[in-house]
Amino acid sequence: QAERIRDLTSVQGVRQNSLIGYGLVVGLDGTGDQTTQTPFTTQTLNNMLSQLGITVPTGTNMQLKNVAAVMVTASLPPFGRQGQTIDVVVSSMGNAKSLRGGTL
Repeated sequence: QAERIRDLTSVQGVRQNSLIGYGLVVGLDGTGDQTTQTPFTTQTLNNMLSQLGITVPTGTNMQLKNVAAVMVTASLPPFGRQGQTIDVVVSSMGNAKSLRGGTL
C-alpha cells in the first residue's frame, strides 16, 4: 500500500507564493507600445505568430500601436483552493499609454 505524502512530511512556514508571467495585451486603440522603441514587443509578437504557423518576413517593419508587452503578477495564498479567485496585476513593460480595452 502506498504512503500518503502528508503522513511522511511536516509542513512548516506556510506562506503565499508569488506568480509572475509575461505576455501581450492586444486590441488596444492606438495606445500600445511604440514598437520602434520597444523591440521586445515585436520580438514577442513574432515568436507568438511563429508558434501559430505564421511567418513574418525578415526585415518587416511592424509599427503596431495596438499591442503592448506586459508583466503579469499575482500572489497565490497559502492553502489556495481550485476555483478560488485571486487578484492579478497587469503592468506595461514598454511605453504603452493605456491598456484599457485590451485583451491579455
